[in-house]
Amino acid sequence: MSLAEKIKVLIVDDQVTSRLLLSDALTQLGFKQITAAGDGEQGMKIMEQQPHHLVISDFNMPKMDGLGLLQAVRTNPNTKKAAFIILTAQGDRALVQKAAQLGANNVLAKPFTIEKMKAAIEAVFGALK
Repeated sequence: MSLAEKIKVLIVDDQVTSRLLLSDALTQLGFKQITAAGDGEQGMKIMEQQPHHLVISDFNMPKMDGLGLLQAVRTNPNTKKAAFIILTAQGDRALVQKAAQLGANNVLAKPFTIEKMKAAIEAVFGALK
């Protein structure tokens, strides 16, 4: 069993298209355990009920944005060790710095390629194969 098959991934994005693209890319990389949430609040509820190893979250969402979710994940003892990748269309240095301060493991720019997603995940977990 590959590392990718063992990792439980939570995708958090308010746009259905983005969730589908992320899920498809993860599937192509060999991930089998993928859950999706439509916003940060829903994502945190899922993480509290069944913690995942990796969260890939959009930054800009209603209710709770990606940084709010990152902070909630990091302050919860049951979820604080989850790897966290922020997804953003904004190449904003301040956002990247804030994400790093809050404990993000990586930042992935939209639009992304499968290769860039793989590199962002492997930077956190090591080689997937």
